[in-house]
Amino acid sequence: MILMEDIIREGHPTLRTKAQEVKFPLTEEDKKLASDMLEYLINSQDPELSEKYGLRPGVGLAANQVNSLKRMFALHLDDENGEKISFVCVNPKIVSHSVERTYLPSGEGCLSVDRSIPGYVPRYARITVKFFTVDGEEKKMRLKGFPAIAFQHELDHLNGIMFYDYINNDNPFEQVPNSFPLGEE
Repeated sequence: MILMEDIIREGHPTLRTKAQEVKFPLTEEDKKLASDMLEYLINSQDPELSEKYGLRPGVGLAANQVNSLKRMFALHLDDENGEKISFVCVNPKIVSHSVERTYLPSGEGCLSVDRSIPGYVPRYARITVKFFTVDGEEKKMRLKGFPAIAFQHELDHLNGIMFYDYINNDNPFEQVPNSFPLGEE
């Protein structure tokens, strides 16, 4: 089981290193990593388990964050219809995206960042993505809103990019061109 102490924090070099493509079929070690990342997110959103194990709630977790340079991440969150979406992406890619951008008015957070970093993080409002499941099945999905933001945040981790790299240091709350705050489209 992944605990908060297993999640590396900002300043650790792995967070700034690009992860490597994963080969199929996945090794047992890779399958366990995928399963453990998803389990962390599910447990972290359960108030009882979260308190019992001292887990910070999260909606996404990339392999880089547990010090593994493999191109995979887990997501566990609600879509715009309130439906729970929960999956692991192996070798994910964005194949197309909207010109329009969005951002979370409250800013983004990260399990690897122990401080609040205010500011708008511009993201594509809509994306079409491709990835593989742990069983090697190729999936194609269209995401918008919060799931699209979370997917881009985790994909950035795999490329060694942190969310605050996008925040305008001079004016963190400057209006993002061609964008709307999530929830106000």
